[in-house]
Amino acid sequence: GSGSRGKMAGRWDAPEPPDFDILKRLARDQLIYLLEQLPGKKDLFIEAALMSPLDRIANVSILKQHDVEKLYKLENKVVQGVSDQLCFLVRPRIASVKHVAEIVNADKAASKLRKYKIIFTPQKFFMCETVLEEEGIFGDVSFDEWAFYLLPMDDDLISMELPEFFRDYFLEGDHRWICTVAKALHVLHSLFGPFTKTYGIGRCAKMTYKLWKEIVEDSENEMKPRQAEIGRVFFVDRDVDYVTPMCSQVVYEGLVDDVFRIKCGSVDFGSEVTSSNKGVKVLLNSQDKVFKEIRNEHFSNVFGFLSQKARRLQAQYDKRQGMDIKQMKDFVSQELKTLKQEHRLLSLHIGACESIMKKKTKQDFQELLKSEHALLEGFEIRESTSCIEEHVNRQISPLESLRLMCLLSLTENGLISKDYRSLKTQYLQSYGYDHILTFANLKQIGLLTEQQPGETLTAVESTMGKLVTDKAVGKLTDAFSSLARKSHFRALSKRLNLIPRTEEEYDLKVPRDMAYVFSGAYVPLSCKIIEQVLERDGWAGMEEVSRLLNNNEFITVGKFLNCSGP
Repeated sequence: GSGSRGKMAGRWDAPEPPDFDILKRLARDQLIYLLEQLPGKKDLFIEAALMSPLDRIANVSILKQHDVEKLYKLENKVVQGVSDQLCFLVRPRIASVKHVAEIVNADKAASKLRKYKIIFTPQKFFMCETVLEEEGIFGDVSFDEWAFYLLPMDDDLISMELPEFFRDYFLEGDHRWICTVAKALHVLHSLFGPFTKTYGIGRCAKMTYKLWKEIVEDSENEMKPRQAEIGRVFFVDRDVDYVTPMCSQVVYEGLVDDVFRIKCGSVDFGSEVTSSNKGVKVLLNSQDKVFKEIRNEHFSNVFGFLSQKARRLQAQYDKRQGMDIKQMKDFVSQELKTLKQEHRLLSLHIGACESIMKKKTKQDFQELLKSEHALLEGFEIRESTSCIEEHVNRQISPLESLRLMCLLSLTENGLISKDYRSLKTQYLQSYGYDHILTFANLKQIGLLTEQQPGETLTAVESTMGKLVTDKAVGKLTDAFSSLARKSHFRALSKRLNLIPRTEEEYDLKVPRDMAYVFSGAYVPLSCKIIEQVLERDGWAGMEEVSRLLNNNEFITVGKFLNCSGP
């Protein structure tokens, strides 16, 4: 999904981040308003993907207060529901609308008379109405939009929670979500703006920016002049930097995501972490004092930190010895609760660390990191390739194997035909032939490509390159743009010094640059671009970099001035 992170955390001179909780309050109020449009008792059907975000906005008791009788997950099977009124909370997807139609049509067949309301979030697409018409229920349902665009995940992190955005835009070339992102930006701009400077790189970033600009111009008179809480905004397309997400994460939060999957800001720790017979769902954010201190630490430092913390907690518990009654009473009323809470979190994070260690040892994690670092630096490519083959043949993990193959392709600007065919064949034999489609998709996006023989591509490429930047044929060329999407990682890496060249040992306890998030081996490309543009206050001196990234950079000041790039 699309997300944005404030750069406030950890700088002593940084201003406090804005109060993003207002986004939750606005979303909650609007949802309640929409539910009240259907007065009386009702059942609420919720699309699975909206369960977690909804839980962060309005929990079950709030929904019950507004006459929601029963909650159902909207699934393939038809559930009847008990009330005379049914409300559906869905993303504007064809499949969801068809589920609703099944329920309504089942009622019709049973001659049941009920009221139906569909609430689309964050907005309704025209095709939803078309599907309702095709299913013959357009006249039977009423619909509304719940303009819930942004979910605050943490003090300095907000997300749109739109996981399908990537596939729809970058693979299918479908532009429908761009308007949604522009509206989300407008929400931020009107609550925390006005933005004085906007920088961006990428084709989608540019389109989003232009749409947002139109929205702002249409509602110009609404903004009262005031002190901005967010001054600068930076738009970056995901395809500007595919390399970084293909590298193994080595900071604590990254490893938790890798092993347990962080979904919508929370994680499910199983019984192996809780050392009891049931798992637990944990919200991971700055409210969790233990997590806050270790989330960005390199994993090698985390155990030491946790054991120190455990000793400190023990010392605080031991204060009870030799207290008189009054002190004891104060201790129980003031400190005990927070100590217990911290104790619980501490044992959870220690359990999580142990699970991560077990899993990573089994996967030969150190060997894996060595191969990745070799790929990033461009050394020993043959050896890395045979490492990847071994990974595939040992069937360690279908996802990890693919990730390594993509990293090889991205850093080497595509695989030579012999390697591409051999790795692909071995992968399909190891993990199953249903992955043929996966390879076709990865090729189209430009994540795993085959180098074309010699000159033929460059001629095609240059013409395609011209076409791709030509706006008139935008839609047409999306499908072909992966041809012009060579990865140029080596050139960018040299230009931006992404591989720190140092003689002495890299001290992970006291990181000296951003490379510590990959054990000192690589500075994330997208972060480096943002750093450079902010330092230079623009793209001046970065011409070569933006050329390698297909020239879709822009910068605007105040009232949308000087747009550069094509």
